[in-house]
Amino acid sequence: MDKGLHAAHRGAGPFSAVERAIAWRYLRARRAEGGISLIALISFIGILLAVAVMIIVMSVMNGYRDKIFDLMMGAQGHISVSTLRVENNEIEPLRERLAEVPHVISARPMVMGQAAALIQYAADGELVIVFGMKPGDLRQMDLVANKLVAGNLDDFGTGRFGGDLIVIGAALAKKFGLGIGDDLTLLSFSSSNMTPFGTSPRRKTYRIGAIFKMGLDDYDKRFVYLPLQQAELFFNRDNRPDYIEIRVDDPFDTKPVQADLAAAAGMPIGMDNWKDRNRSYVTALKVERMMMRMILMLIIAIAAMNIISGLVMLVKNKARDIAILRTMGITRGATLRIFIMSGAAIGAFGTLAGVLAGILFAVYIDPIQDALQWAFSLFNPGERLFSPDVYELARLPAKVVWSEVATIAGFGFIMSVLVTLPPAFRASRLDPVEALRYE
Repeated sequence: MDKGLHAAHRGAGPFSAVERAIAWRYLRARRAEGGISLIALISFIGILLAVAVMIIVMSVMNGYRDKIFDLMMGAQGHISVSTLRVENNEIEPLRERLAEVPHVISARPMVMGQAAALIQYAADGELVIVFGMKPGDLRQMDLVANKLVAGNLDDFGTGRFGGDLIVIGAALAKKFGLGIGDDLTLLSFSSSNMTPFGTSPRRKTYRIGAIFKMGLDDYDKRFVYLPLQQAELFFNRDNRPDYIEIRVDDPFDTKPVQADLAAAAGMPIGMDNWKDRNRSYVTALKVERMMMRMILMLIIAIAAMNIISGLVMLVKNKARDIAILRTMGITRGATLRIFIMSGAAIGAFGTLAGVLAGILFAVYIDPIQDALQWAFSLFNPGERLFSPDVYELARLPAKVVWSEVATIAGFGFIMSVLVTLPPAFRASRLDPVEALRYE
């Protein structure tokens, strides 16, 4: 038997069937036999949870980032061209030239200003951002036109009363208890009316024609849309827009298009993109994502450390067996590989299970969120576990990025292999004579 084992191993290469069989036998041995089954189970669960948590957290952050970016680009446009230094009669020709630039989807004249939204008998108001747009442009804006929860845009800016119609967000309507046909007063401090007693802030009451819900609470509470001509009158813009909003086919790569727009303009123009306008927010998301990835990788590394304690105990308990195997012809390299495979198997299976658990959680995050909300409501009636006032979004989005999942799985497996090296090296250096002498 001994000669058979020796011959079988001598004729096999590294990680042979003999080495794999011994590693698997050690891994599943009971404690009474000197095994580490309980410690292996704890290590397996630790790596599973660490990998799953990292995939879940990064998927939620990816989904949140993409949702925020989609809302930013959908609500604000991709590139803004200022009309501050452009004569009134040159604005429309400029817009037409910009609209013909390659990769430009649309070029819209816009007015933007701040105002206070008020209603009669309300104790306080709400500071809002008012956008003035042509009726046709607003109807083509998917983030508003496809997100209406009440009313419609049919009469916006047209007909007898269309000029006085206003489109507001669901959060603003909820705050004031407003519905379709109700009145909302806007108060602007940047424009004023002349009175016998001096100037006073401009004030005008509009009728609500439609209510939208973009999904970002901050936008649903603060974005208000007026017909372009009404916005120019309200903010005293002298019949000229503030800027031309450009939308392109690839909003994440606007620099080449900006160069083409500057060339097509034929005059000096001021220009910025959505990243410039939201630089602090974009940078914060990037830094937060990077730091979260580092922290979660450290958690995976800590979870993998449990494998060390298990292998150290296994080496100690199996010292006699190691000595016998060495006398039968098993080399030091084979001994090293046996214990590396024992520890790596724990990490590999734990990582695989963690990947599956993390992906399933991210894919089914909506029903899981509903279940958690239901359980939370049992003890806190009427309260929201994931309040949009705190998280900005009514639902927690999740997006599984497969390249990131592969990176996480690879990191988990590599850490599982690396932590096996010290105890495996110790086992390979064990002196058979010394090990058998004290048995």
